Amino acid sequence: MPAPPAPRGLGATLVLALGTFAVGTDAYVVAGFLPDMARSLDVSEGAAGQSAAVFAITYAVLSPVLATLAARVPRRALLVCALVVLALANLGSALAPSYPLLMVTRVLAAFGAAAFTPNAGAVAASLVAPAQRARALAVVVGGLTVATALGVPLGNLADKVLDWRAALGLVAALCAVCAAAVRGVMPVLPGNPRVPLRDRLAALRRPGVVAVLPLTVLGLAASYGLYAYAVPIVHALGAGPAAEMWLLFLYGVGAVAGNLVAGAAADRRGPIRVLAVGYAALAVTLTAFAWTAGANVRWLPLAGLLMAAWGAGTWFQTPAQQLRLISAAPRETAVVVGLNASALYLGIALGTALGGVLLPVGVPVALAACAGLAVLCLAYLAITRRYR
Repeated sequence: MPAPPAPRGLGATLVLALGTFAVGTDAYVVAGFLPDMARSLDVSEGAAGQSAAVFAITYAVLSPVLATLAARVPRRALLVCALVVLALANLGSALAPSYPLLMVTRVLAAFGAAAFTPNAGAVAASLVAPAQRARALAVVVGGLTVATALGVPLGNLADKVLDWRAALGLVAALCAVCAAAVRGVMPVLPGNPRVPLRDRLAALRRPGVVAVLPLTVLGLAASYGLYAYAVPIVHALGAGPAAEMWLLFLYGVGAVAGNLVAGAAADRRGPIRVLAVGYAALAVTLTAFAWTAGANVRWLPLAGLLMAAWGAGTWFQTPAQQLRLISAAPRETAVVVGLNASALYLGIALGTALGGVLLPVGVPVALAACAGLAVLCLAYLAITRRYR
């Protein structure tokens, strides 16, 4: 199929990037107003944070399944429907009168996210000339990266100006606007041939893929598991309401910088070295976090430095892990990248669940446990380092 004219293709790519920003914000925004949500629903902060775990594990399971079931659906219709589901799910979350109903709506939101995100990149690449495909993919993925940097601070700001229900209502409105924009800007594209789920998962029979994927799960459990509880953690470091948003923003800045630096370094130095340095830095950062919280050190510049280092230590992993997986199965690039995304969300779910259990014991204990997981990542990397 010939590519559409570049201006139209690039315009549609920007709209898809706005969609991935909406999806990413939906995934991350809960951490910005977790204490208020917990009070409103009369549950603990640990229980409220499990809404992020439910979203993540549902996404991890559904992503390859929906890719198979919806393969033949025309692309524009699929993307619009996914964003409409996200909008309705977030509206349901905003109006949820009880904790169980909130959890149901987070599952529905994960349905929409799992249908939208993997297809947005593929569609963006098909809308532009071959020479512009890398740029188009970078723009679409950039929507998720910006959401990582801004989603939680924006949620925290909205919670201060309005409340958590209004914040989720705004996310619902953003998803609806994105759905209308995709419908209006994107050309009609046919679906793809159906690939059986068994064939999609065939890459798991490759020893290199089987060896590398668990590190994605373990690494995200160590690094991202407590992010749903970022507000209680910065409170333990002595941050008041006025400093919350800026500390969360520093995490996002670190996340973007870590992702960019790791991608370039993995090309030059190889993924093993990048991961070794990154996991060591993550272990040191989380240990310093645990000590600072346990010793009751209240110095905001230190808190800001630790938050930025935490963000960098979380998001440095993805480029290097994807490079290892692509090297292990070079003819199945799209499949292994999708499997890595599922493993990433599974790690987030497991880490968030662990954080919900340990946070009532104490913030230092939860941080120390995640530091231990980071050390375990180093040990696992050493065992599997031959899979380059």
